[in-house]
Amino acid sequence: MVKSITSIFLTIATFFGAFFTQLERIPENKYNSDITFENISAEETKISESEKQMCRDWFDENILLKGDIEELPYNFKVGGKTLNKNIEDWNISVGEESETGAVYNGGKTVYITLEHKSNSLEATVEATIYEENATCEWTVYIANKGEENSPVISDFYAADTDFKLKKAKLYYSKGSKDEPYDFALMQKNLTAFPSSFTSEDGRATDTYLPYFNISGKDTGIVLGVGWTGLWKADINAVAGRVNIKVKQEKLKAYLLPNEEIRSPLVSISFYENGNPLKGFNTFRDWISNCVYPGNIPDTMTMLEFSGPMHTQTAEELFAAADGYGEEVYGKVDYFWMDAGWYKYNEGWHDSVGSWVANPERFPNGIGEVSDFAATKGCGLVLWFEPERVCKDSLFYEKGKENDKWLIEIEENDNIMWNLANDAATDYLIDYISTFLKENGVSVYRQDFNFSPDVFWNQADKKYYGKRTGITENHYVTNLYRYLDGLCENVEGLIIDNCASGGRRLDLEMTRRSVPVWRSDYNCNPHENILEATQFQTFGLSFWLPLSGTVAYSESEYAARSSIMPMSLETFGTIHGEHYGEYINQRSMMNGYYYPLSSGSYYSDRMLAMQYSDYSAQSGMALVYKRADVTDSEYTVKLNGLSAETVYRVYDYDSPENVSEITGDELMTKGITLNLPEGEKAFIIMFSAK
Repeated sequence: MVKSITSIFLTIATFFGAFFTQLERIPENKYNSDITFENISAEETKISESEKQMCRDWFDENILLKGDIEELPYNFKVGGKTLNKNIEDWNISVGEESETGAVYNGGKTVYITLEHKSNSLEATVEATIYEENATCEWTVYIANKGEENSPVISDFYAADTDFKLKKAKLYYSKGSKDEPYDFALMQKNLTAFPSSFTSEDGRATDTYLPYFNISGKDTGIVLGVGWTGLWKADINAVAGRVNIKVKQEKLKAYLLPNEEIRSPLVSISFYENGNPLKGFNTFRDWISNCVYPGNIPDTMTMLEFSGPMHTQTAEELFAAADGYGEEVYGKVDYFWMDAGWYKYNEGWHDSVGSWVANPERFPNGIGEVSDFAATKGCGLVLWFEPERVCKDSLFYEKGKENDKWLIEIEENDNIMWNLANDAATDYLIDYISTFLKENGVSVYRQDFNFSPDVFWNQADKKYYGKRTGITENHYVTNLYRYLDGLCENVEGLIIDNCASGGRRLDLEMTRRSVPVWRSDYNCNPHENILEATQFQTFGLSFWLPLSGTVAYSESEYAARSSIMPMSLETFGTIHGEHYGEYINQRSMMNGYYYPLSSGSYYSDRMLAMQYSDYSAQSGMALVYKRADVTDSEYTVKLNGLSAETVYRVYDYDSPENVSEITGDELMTKGITLNLPEGEKAFIIMFSAK
C-alpha cells in the first residue's frame, strides 16, 4: 500500500482535526427526523462475487502483506516510537490460513507475528476472513517475552487505516440508556474533522452501539468493534478517503515479564452500491451466520417463574405452575429465574455474591426447579451478577482471603470481583460452572449493574503500578475467558447478556451471547412503552437480528408491539388472547431487514419495518398505526424484493383475501391500508408465488 498524496492530506487533516474533535452528543429532539432509504432489489441485497473479491483483495494486501506495504492497518507506540513509522524495527512473519471454520464459524484464520529486533516485545495479529460474507476481522496482541519490564506501550490502535470512499455518509446508533429512543439510528456527512464515539462509564453500549455503516457514492464498509469496556472510534473523511481509528480509550502501560495485552476486535464488511441498506444487511448476514453462538435458536420464549420481588417457596411456586396445562408450556422454552433466588437482606441487590440457593425458599436447591421445569418440557434460566459482590457475601469473604481479588472504593457500596486477576477468574469459572452443571441450568443470565471505569482506575493505582488502562485490559480479556470457560464446561449452555438492559452489546459479547432484555426502559409501565418497544426493535434491527424484552398482552396492539425473536412471558401474559400467537413472525426476524417508515416513538407518527428471508421468497412487514395518527390511509412500500417475481400478499387478519402483486409494484406503488381510529398493528405477510 504505497502512501499517496491524498493519504498524506488525510494524515494532516486528522492531525489538525484532533484539535476540533468532539464526542458526539445527540439531543432528544433530533430523533424527530426520518432517515429514508432508496429501494434495493433482492439481487442487489445479496453479497456478490465482486464484493467477496473486494474483501479478499483488501485482506491480502493489508493483513497478509502481499503488496508493497508501507503502513499496517493497526498501530501502536513502543517507548514513544510509532509502529507504522518504524516498521523496519520489526521482523514480520505471516502464517498459513486455516481451513474454513477451524477457529471461527465460516472463517479462515491466520496469525501474523511481529518481533521487535531490539527488545523482547512480540505482537501477534489474529485475523480471520469470511469470504462468503465479504467480511474480515482482526485482534492485535502484544506480549513481553523478556525478563525485564518492557518500554511503555501507548496509542494502541486496533484499527488505524483508511478506505477509498467518495462522499461518505456515516450511519450510527444510540446505545441503551433506559430511554424510549434507545438504539435510535442517526446519520451525518463525514468531514475532515473526526467524529468521535465512545462509551462513558465502561459498559460498552451505554452511549453508542460500536457499529458504523460508512456509505460512499459507489461502495461502503461497515465497521464493528468488540470491546466490553471503554472503546473509542474516530472517523473522518478527506480527499475521497475515510480514516478510521479504534482503540481501548485509555491505555498507557509498560508490560511485566510474560505479560500480554490485547486490542479491541475490529471487523470490516465490504459492500458495493451506494445504498446503505446493502451494508446493514451484509453485516446482519455475517452476525447471524458467523458470529452468534451456534446453539442459539431463531426464537427463545421464557416464562418468568421467580423474580426479584418474589418470596414464594419452591413448593408454592410449583403448585402455582401446576395450575397451567400443556397449552401454556407448549409455547415456552425456558423457566426464567431472575435475581433474588439466593438469601438477601432488604432486597435482591444487597447480597449479590452469595451464589447459593436460599434454603428457606429452595431447601432442595435450584436443581429441584430445573427438574420441575423439565417435566413441563422446559429448560431453566438463572440470573447472576458475578462481577459485583456485597459485603458479608460468600464471594466477598473468599475475595478477602486472597490478594487483589476484590476492588473496593471508599464510600461506594459496590465491590468489584477483580477479573483482571487470573486466579480470581479461575475460581469464578470453576465455581459457577460447577453450580450450573449440578443444578441443570440451561441458560446463564449475566447482569452487570454498575459502572466499572472508576474501579479499573482504582486498581490501576493500587494494584498495578499506576499503569493506565492495564486493569481494564486484563479484566475485559478475562471476562471473555470466563464466559468461554462456562460454555466449555457446561454442554449446550446459552448466555443471556443483560447488563442493566443492553449495555454490553459489542461484537465480542455478541459472539458469546444474546440480549433477552435489551433495555431497562421496559422495567416500568411508561405511557409510551409500546411505541418505545416498537422503535427499539426498529433501531436495533439495523445491526443485531436477535433481541428481546417482556411480552405485552393487554391487547392485540400490545402483543404485536412486542413481536421479537427473544421474548419474556409472565404468568399474566399467558392469560392474554394472543399468547404464543406470533412464533412464525418472530422466527422471520433473523434474515434481511428493511426499515420502511421511522416514526420514532411518537404517538402521532406511523412506524413500519420489514423482514425477509435471504432468498426474498417470503417475509412480513410490521406496520404500527399509533393512537394519534389522523390519516385514514397509509401506503406501505416493501423493499428488497425481486422485481419480476409475483408475490402472494395478505393481511394477517384476513388470510383469505390474498392479492398477487409483482415485486416491482410492491416496491414502487405499494399497498394501501385503511387506518381505523385509535391504535392498530398490521402484519402484512408475503411469499413468492
